[in-house]
Amino acid sequence: MNKSYYAVKIIAPRTDFVQTMTDDEKAVMQEHSTYWRSYMDKGMVHVFGPVFDPAGVYGFGVVSVTDENELKDFLANDPALKINTVEYYPMMAVIKN
Repeated sequence: MNKSYYAVKIIAPRTDFVQTMTDDEKAVMQEHSTYWRSYMDKGMVHVFGPVFDPAGVYGFGVVSVTDENELKDFLANDPALKINTVEYYPMMAVIKN
């Protein structure tokens, strides 16, 4: 079955989010990391982590799914979206090992 690849961007609620996270926000982000790791173990998430953009840190990941609905379901259950927003874009070409 062919997979579609998506670039996923998790956008923090403020530009200094990493420096000013509350304990509750840290707990949510730890849940988020555990959630994404579980899908990495299943082969759906290929890479993810924070990007230290000078304009503001954001999360980035590459995900492969059978269709966009599978991606939407995955993101709908991501704990990070309790406090962040998300954008995703289809990747037109993927070169991998």
